[in-house]
Amino acid sequence: MKQVQKGFTLIELMIVIAIIGILAAIAVPQYATYTKRAKFSEVVMAVTQFKTPAEIAWQTGSITAIADLDSGSLGIPGEVTSGNAVGANVDTVNLTDGSITATSSTSLDATQYTYIITASDSNGGLSWAVDTTNSTCLAAGLCSAN
Repeated sequence: MKQVQKGFTLIELMIVIAIIGILAAIAVPQYATYTKRAKFSEVVMAVTQFKTPAEIAWQTGSITAIADLDSGSLGIPGEVTSGNAVGANVDTVNLTDGSITATSSTSLDATQYTYIITASDSNGGLSWAVDTTNSTCLAAGLCSAN
């Protein structure tokens, strides 16, 4: 009479453990990057408090040169710092000469990353483009150039 095998062989268990190990080795770094990107989105969103008043100032004709767009004038808020309740992951946000610079706090990974967008005239309104040369978040994969 033949006995029916019950359970798994050692080699089958070792293969399953190896597969789980490979998946974990790939997933953990991806999860860390995903987490940092999620935290950095707070920095990207922090620039909106400067974009809207700058666009209103431009469209109403309060200014005629983009270089005149600065924090603390024309209804644009002054420089925002971590003490001004911008968010746990934002260190500073500032608008100078038509460029908004947002800097992350070191809570992401002990490095401060910058996100810089620059205004340009677009048919009577402002359009914003990421400064691909000076924004350090691009190289780190935390933001995109769109």
